[in-house]
Amino acid sequence: MGAEYESAPTPHEAPLVVGLQPSALIDHVARVDWSLLDQIPGDRGGSIPVAFEELEHILKEVKTHILSSPNDPSPVRTIAGGSVANTIRGLSVGFGINCGIIGAHGDDEQGRLFVNNMSFNGINLSRLRMKKGPTGQCVCLVDAVGNRTMRPCLSSAVRIQPTELTREDFKGSKWLVLRYAIFNLEIIHNAIRIAKQEGVCVSLDLASFEMVRNFRLPLLELLNSGDIDLCFANEDEATELLRGQQNADPEAALDFLGNHCQWAVVTLGSNGCIAKHGKEVVRVAAVREAKATDATGAGDLFASGFLYGLVKGLSLEECCRVGSCSGGAVVRSLGGEVTPDNWKWMYKQMQYNKAASLCS
Repeated sequence: MGAEYESAPTPHEAPLVVGLQPSALIDHVARVDWSLLDQIPGDRGGSIPVAFEELEHILKEVKTHILSSPNDPSPVRTIAGGSVANTIRGLSVGFGINCGIIGAHGDDEQGRLFVNNMSFNGINLSRLRMKKGPTGQCVCLVDAVGNRTMRPCLSSAVRIQPTELTREDFKGSKWLVLRYAIFNLEIIHNAIRIAKQEGVCVSLDLASFEMVRNFRLPLLELLNSGDIDLCFANEDEATELLRGQQNADPEAALDFLGNHCQWAVVTLGSNGCIAKHGKEVVRVAAVREAKATDATGAGDLFASGFLYGLVKGLSLEECCRVGSCSGGAVVRSLGGEVTPDNWKWMYKQMQYNKAASLCS
């Protein structure tokens, strides 16, 4: 179950996996004490949008609430971010899969940082447009036990418009990676429509429990369309999806999602994950050695590993095991980008899991 790298893509070769992130995003990731989390609006552990003034205020407050860590010499990491970007970067760097991104970045310092990071990590940027205006930013606040609270600022950020999508953006690709967001709903629908015309499978991440809670009806309509082939939800999102029903546990949510998608996955943090494909249901434990420093990107990198498994034709259980290894790799350090040392750790875990499965 080791990572079998794809051969280097030719300059004009279509990405095997393409991600739609309408607005490029820069993450400011910091380990902070509890008192700062008590001061900012919204629930801990979730993700709700904030205005630029609030973003600046939080970044200013971060400086007086930093938690020092011997594993992270820099108290604040500023990196290219966004759920979709995290997933396709993980697929490219960790698994050698040819990936591209559809979206827009601003003509500012943050936009250049995003482009440089994604280009350095092998992402095809031919579908990424530059526009006049600011690039999106997000503050990712990590507490003492590794839980993350996110406050994105996208209201004034440049973004790609639904009418700008073309069939050429999707032609030749096998998978489209999406993240649910009400403010991107129109472009999500348009992307799915064009992707299906091109025979591309669609993967959807449910984003956050607040997004599911506050905009559940449009999400259900999206799932009911039958156009979502693969859906990822964490435990909180799964619970929100079935809120108000007699049985709203993760298993019930998995069954619900599995009735609408070919593949459904509910991640359970330290308890691993459950997944369904047709009538097959599997439960896979988390990687025990993955001590969480920061949960930022855990679900995104789990998706990287799971998608790699699907691309390679692995079994449902093997897809989950690879996802658990890649998700476990990113939580070992600050931010949603896996470090070189943690990729090495992941490969060792994958080899261990392969050997263990052969002996069972």
